[in-house]
Amino acid sequence: MTMNTSGDATTVGACIGGAITAVGTTTANALDDRPWPAPAKLNLFLHIVGRRPNGYHELQTCFQFVDLCDDIHFSLRLDGEVRRLRGAPGVSEDTDLCVRAARNLQSISGCALGVDIDVVKRIPMGAGLGGGSSDAATCLVALNRLWGLDLPTSDLAALGLTLGADVPVFVQGRAAWAEGVGELLTPLLPPLAPPECNYLILKPNVFVSTAEVFQDPELTRNSPHITIHGFLASGGRNDCLGVVRRRYPEVARALDWLSLFGPARLTGTGACVFVALESMDRGREIVRMLPPALDAFLVRGLNDSPLLERLSVADAWPAGGR
Repeated sequence: MTMNTSGDATTVGACIGGAITAVGTTTANALDDRPWPAPAKLNLFLHIVGRRPNGYHELQTCFQFVDLCDDIHFSLRLDGEVRRLRGAPGVSEDTDLCVRAARNLQSISGCALGVDIDVVKRIPMGAGLGGGSSDAATCLVALNRLWGLDLPTSDLAALGLTLGADVPVFVQGRAAWAEGVGELLTPLLPPLAPPECNYLILKPNVFVSTAEVFQDPELTRNSPHITIHGFLASGGRNDCLGVVRRRYPEVARALDWLSLFGPARLTGTGACVFVALESMDRGREIVRMLPPALDAFLVRGLNDSPLLERLSVADAWPAGGR
């Protein structure tokens, strides 16, 4: 993380306190400039158990992170501007979730600092892996620390929910059982935590619209509620699968092919499908047989987000040297 020295520095002390050795336009401590990770997620199952009067769907799902991550670099600005240097292709700066997260955090905190945000994208878009939501969550968590705001995680999660239903789980950073629209989270600790498997994720060359899937009249919306123990015993299913298979034949073909090697599943509304592996070597064997028009990602399941580790590294910097 670097410091941009443009603008008026007289307001910096109010946001960042002891992180600046002197209030001025050019003086700042040496700061940790390593990127902040934004991990992808998998929905290990997804049941739709109802629909609210406002049209939002009631869900049950299990979130687990994987070690496929976007990397985000932050450079603080003293002029209060929030700028995006790089981001998701085809997404305008004003609609970018990272920019919106930073500006919303500024608004509720009154912080006068700004930031340049540089996102190195690795998580595919429209894939059911939560890349945009994860990027937004990393921005909230990182800027809460870098701007010296010290807001509690619960406040960041509530702010994240205004950006997307998946943002809170990325903010909290622990594999979780989720209900409501996805915001009612129960962290899954041993012995209830899912195994941290090796996974092969396939991405067909198609963008799946979550809105279109949830608006489809044939979508199952009345699955019975299950318990965490019930999920661990049965594994659950993805209620979006039938609609996605019908609307997106590319996803259906990818799922059918991957099912030759194990119980393949759809994550979220897709387009990605995935299968658990006994080893990475087995995954590499499968990838060598990969049909055209499919992207493959060999990943490891994670019950603790790498964002938490990055935050602990930042917190370890002593006062006056952060």
